[in-house]
Amino acid sequence: MGNGLILGIETSCDETAAAVVERGRRTVSAVVASQIATHARYGGVVPELASREHLRAIVPVVRAALEQAGVGFRDLEAVAVTAGPGLAGALLVGITYAKALAYANRLPLIAVNHLEGHIHAVLLREREERDARQFEEPVLALVVSGGHTHLYLARLHGGLWSYELIGRTVDDAAGEAFDKVAKLLGLGYPGGPWIDALARFGDPDAVSFSFSQVKTKAHLRGKTPRTKGANTSPIAELDPHFLFSFSGIKTAVLRYVELHGLRDESERRAELLYPARAERDGRGTDGVAKPAQTKNEALALSTQKTLDLIASFQHAVIGDLMKKTFGAAERLGANRILVTGGVAANRELRERFSQGAEARRLAISFPTKTLSTDNAAMIAAAAWPRYEASEFAPADLSADPALKLT
Repeated sequence: MGNGLILGIETSCDETAAAVVERGRRTVSAVVASQIATHARYGGVVPELASREHLRAIVPVVRAALEQAGVGFRDLEAVAVTAGPGLAGALLVGITYAKALAYANRLPLIAVNHLEGHIHAVLLREREERDARQFEEPVLALVVSGGHTHLYLARLHGGLWSYELIGRTVDDAAGEAFDKVAKLLGLGYPGGPWIDALARFGDPDAVSFSFSQVKTKAHLRGKTPRTKGANTSPIAELDPHFLFSFSGIKTAVLRYVELHGLRDESERRAELLYPARAERDGRGTDGVAKPAQTKNEALALSTQKTLDLIASFQHAVIGDLMKKTFGAAERLGANRILVTGGVAANRELRERFSQGAEARRLAISFPTKTLSTDNAAMIAAAAWPRYEASEFAPADLSADPALKLT
C-alpha cells in the first residue's frame, strides 16, 4: 500500500471543495470556494447559480488542494467524490470531474454519501487530535445542517461503518429553519451564524415556542413519501418520538412578527444590510451602497423585542434537537453521541449538548468549526475505509440527489 493519500471532492450544494487526506486521519490540504456572496442577495441557494459557480471553481480548487499538499496525481491512491444527497446539477459537476481525473490518472474512484462524510468529520478531528480511539458501540450520530436533520445509529463492522436511520425531519431541516427565519427578519444568508450571533443579546424565555409530537400516518406505510423532507426514508417506518418538524416554528415566528409589528423593522433591516436584495424585491435602499460586514450593524438595527424573538427561536430549536437525540440515546443504549453538520457550529448548541451529555454521563463529540460546514476533507476521510475494502464506484456513477445512508 502506498502513502494513503486520497483526493476528496465535494460539490453537493453551494461549496466547491477539494482536500487531500492521509489514511482518513490527517488533513494534508483543504480548499473551499464559497458561494455565499452569490446567493446572499436571494436569501438562499439558487440551484442553477450553484451549478454554474461549481463549473467555474472546480478546476482551480482541485489544483490548489494538490499544490497546498505538495503532491501530484501520481502520488494519490484514489479520488473520492460526493455522490449524494444534494442538488443534482451541483453533484454532477463534482462527479463528472472526479470521474475524468480518475480515468485519466488510472486511479480508483470512490463514491461517498454526503451524510456519512459529515459523520466522518467528527472522526477525522478525533484521529488528528488523539490518534486511533476506541468507540463504545453503538454510536448515535445527529447530522444537522441546512439540508438535513437525521439521527443514525452507527456500528463498526470489519473496518466499515453501517448506519441505521432512527429519526429525521418530516419537512424543513433545522438549518433551513434558521435560514428562513433569518431571511424573514431581514438578516443575511446563511442564517445560522446571524441567528447565533444575535441570540446572545436576547432573552430565550421571552417567547414561548412548543413542538408537538409528530404523528406518522399508517396509511402511508410502504408508499412513496410525499413531503420534500421525506425523500430518503419512509417516515411511517420510524418511531414518531424521534421525528423532527421545523416548519411549524418557522410559521410561529412569522405570526409573531406580524402580530407585534416587526415587519417594518425587518424590511428596513434588509434594505440597510442587503441593498442588492432590496432592489431585487422592488424596495428602495436609501442610498446605501454596500451590505453589512459585521454582526454589530445588525445588532444596532434590531429592537430588544426582535433580539428576544431570535433568542427564543434558537433556544426552542436546540431544545427539540436535544430532547429527541438524548431520548434516542437512552432508548437505544448508545453511550456516545456525535453531533455534526453546519448547525453543529452553533455556539449555544455545543454548550447545551455538552452540558446535557455530561449530566447523562454520555460521551459527546463535535467536528471543528471548519469541518462542520461542507468540506472535502470529510469526504476523503469517509472514503478511506472503502478504499481499504476495495469498494470502488462503477464507471456509470451518477448523481443521486436522494441517496440513502445505510
